[in-house]
Amino acid sequence: MDYRNRDEIWNLVCEYTDSEQLRKHMLAVEAAMKYYARQYGEDEILWGNIGLVHDFDYEKFPERHPFHGLEVLTAHGFPEEFLYAIRAHADYGDPQALEEKYREPAPRTRLVDKALFAVDELTGLIIAVAYVRPSKKLADVDVRAVQKKWKDKAFARGAKREDIERGAQELGVPLDQHIQNVLTALQAVSDSLGA
Repeated sequence: MDYRNRDEIWNLVCEYTDSEQLRKHMLAVEAAMKYYARQYGEDEILWGNIGLVHDFDYEKFPERHPFHGLEVLTAHGFPEEFLYAIRAHADYGDPQALEEKYREPAPRTRLVDKALFAVDELTGLIIAVAYVRPSKKLADVDVRAVQKKWKDKAFARGAKREDIERGAQELGVPLDQHIQNVLTALQAVSDSLGA
């Protein structure tokens, strides 16, 4: 499998993921990763494909995510640079992993690692904000709307605010600007996200 071929990666995502919501999450992360790749002059295809496939194993193997997925991608010949970013978006290791390198968390040392961690939770929060707007559209969401819902800890409880804050800090982007960046990325692909 060609790690630069988006169609092949999307087929893998669809093979492992039945949930439309989870598929849309991966599309959202892809868009945010491509946005940041453009901002930093990095490889947009590589970053986008990492975002697209980062959670593909979650639905079928939640207790081993992302490590089961890493094993699948390794078997398909994906390079270490690609695999490491996915591994680094988890703050934990897999004590039962066959490969020793997967037993401990992977530090986020590269920009791509930091970007994936930074956008992952935030995409979900922004989309949740869109769904409670009267129009249910991303076009009607702004940073202020996200900030307002941010304070409501019962809202989108699964979107870990502390991870979003830490991700923005690791990426070196002020939180408000990070929210705006990811919002801009999502608004550009709103049709594919159904929002």
